Amino acid sequence: MGSLKVTLCAGVALAAVLTPPAHAADGSGVTVTPSTPAPGTDITLRLADCTEKRAVAVSAAFVGDVQLSLSGPDGALVGSSRIRSTTRAGAYAVQVTCGTSDRKATVTVAEKAAASPRPPLRPAAPASPVAPVEAGGGGAARLASADAEDARPATPGTAHTVTGLVLAGVAAVAVALRSVRRRGRGTD
Repeated sequence: MGSLKVTLCAGVALAAVLTPPAHAADGSGVTVTPSTPAPGTDITLRLADCTEKRAVAVSAAFVGDVQLSLSGPDGALVGSSRIRSTTRAGAYAVQVTCGTSDRKATVTVAEKAAASPRPPLRPAAPASPVAPVEAGGGGAARLASADAEDARPATPGTAHTVTGLVLAGVAAVAVALRSVRRRGRGTD
């Protein structure tokens, strides 16, 4: 959020530097952009011919004091603020303090724009389950499958394997001995 605020302030400052003056009051060197802001509008103040590196602008129309600082090689001081959303249309005094000198200007606040009716909110897409419940008895399906797994015979282990190999070896020896006996008798 902090980088967004810095980016917006930099954009406003750049726009203020590149935009021709919209409203200069009484030759004081104070410029307010836009020239007639509506309540709730962001504004940019520009102060020319100030030898200081910082200045402060105050007005009853602003949300808070405007801190002006150097912006660009021309030596102008620039800052931004917002017109209070509760401000009524009319002219408001702006006092800018630059070092030991004070400069006065005026900002003219326009009528609040009529709010356009909001379109009716459309319902979002119907919700679909993220992890659906397993079918077959509600939550009991998982328990039933666990019981079925417990009922299955265990897979053969090392003991079963050794026993099977020994029996297979004994059977092979028995077959071999029987074959030898038959050959000896001549009963092929």
